[in-house]
Amino acid sequence: MMRYASSTYHVREPAQALFEIARSETRDIPKPTETNLRVIRVTGDGKCMFRSLALGLAASRNQSMSSSREETEADQLRMAVFDAMCKSTKRRMDFPEAIIAVKAESDFDRYCKRVQKPSFWGGEAELLVLSKMLKQPIGVYLPDKKHGGFRLIQEYGAKFNIENGGKRKVIKLLYNGQNHYDLLL
Repeated sequence: MMRYASSTYHVREPAQALFEIARSETRDIPKPTETNLRVIRVTGDGKCMFRSLALGLAASRNQSMSSSREETEADQLRMAVFDAMCKSTKRRMDFPEAIIAVKAESDFDRYCKRVQKPSFWGGEAELLVLSKMLKQPIGVYLPDKKHGGFRLIQEYGAKFNIENGGKRKVIKLLYNGQNHYDLLL
């Protein structure tokens, strides 16, 4: 094992290198602004990312969803992440990018307690897990105030669209840059 003069350097250097490797699974290439999308507002109850994803999955199958069904599906997605990341160390190893994202913010025991709560806020780790579990490309967008429309800032699971000959619709989530997701259609 290599020793570093600073314990901070010792912790951050390998973590940063692993993070960069994990990010190679996603595309960080800037995309032009998309202006032909409409915002589907989602309840801001702490599970908005999961709600938006549930609505997007339903829309990709040309299905509509009641608000109670939306909440149920959102909770099922959150618990699928819990099962994948917290129930088995072996299963967790299927999601190395998500492990890095979790460890950058928290320890696993704390994470596993939080992700079980219905008000848990989903983010990058959960998008990495769900994209891979569902074999579903997921794009995260920000409003483009300069040009109007929306700009893709991150795409998870782009390879699943390529592997399916471009037949998988990307589920497009709108992030407000602080603490809320809506769906873009």
